[in-house]
Amino acid sequence: MKIRVGHLYPDYLNIYADRGNMAVLAQRASWRGHDLEVRAVSMGDALQSGEHDLLYVGGGQDREQALVAVDLAAKAGAVHDAVARGAALLAVCGGYQLLGQFYRERDGVELPGIGLFPLHTIAGERRMIGDVLLDCEWAGQTLAGFENHAGRTRLDEGASPLGRVVHGFGNDGESGFEGCRVGRAVGTYLHGPLLPRNPWLADWLLAQALAHANGGEPPELEPLGDELEAEAHGVAAGRARARGGRF
Repeated sequence: MKIRVGHLYPDYLNIYADRGNMAVLAQRASWRGHDLEVRAVSMGDALQSGEHDLLYVGGGQDREQALVAVDLAAKAGAVHDAVARGAALLAVCGGYQLLGQFYRERDGVELPGIGLFPLHTIAGERRMIGDVLLDCEWAGQTLAGFENHAGRTRLDEGASPLGRVVHGFGNDGESGFEGCRVGRAVGTYLHGPLLPRNPWLADWLLAQALAHANGGEPPELEPLGDELEAEAHGVAAGRARARGGRF
């Protein structure tokens, strides 16, 4: 089956090896006989609801976020409608922030968000950097990755985090939450890139995208031999544990 992916602003939001997430999704889909068709959607490009099974937004610095924020706001309706209709979505770091309600920079300038995730972000003075380990109780799994952000992201009351911080900072260094989930949409600060060391999340996203593509329920994907991926996860998780505490 063909999985249609809309990669938002790959020419602007592309730091910290986040392009590697697309490579992982493409390969894991191919191993199971599916074709990942990736279309770049950048400044001034139309985004039509229903034409993608998965949307992806990578990370960027403040300058790049400011450049795309207004254009992304113009696409807000299409993004909201796509997720409401069952499309999957992954947003990382800067993309994650812009899919909230707003991002306020240190100089007080406020970038508009599209309000997909019930959260807002305010830049802090101190960057939060290092390996992270999350407990994703909703999936019965853990996530390991690397964070590097100054933004303090606060979830609205009742919002669902991606996971609880076991080691690392997470959204704000205080709440113990990391990321956010809305339907089949996931936002997170975890770089690295995220998916090579967390194949279960890659497969979850693929299953959600396939469900949207065929109009049914998420399929149970054929297991793959993930020995190297498990080793990479273990190394990253070990580095996070070595930090010696949650914060």
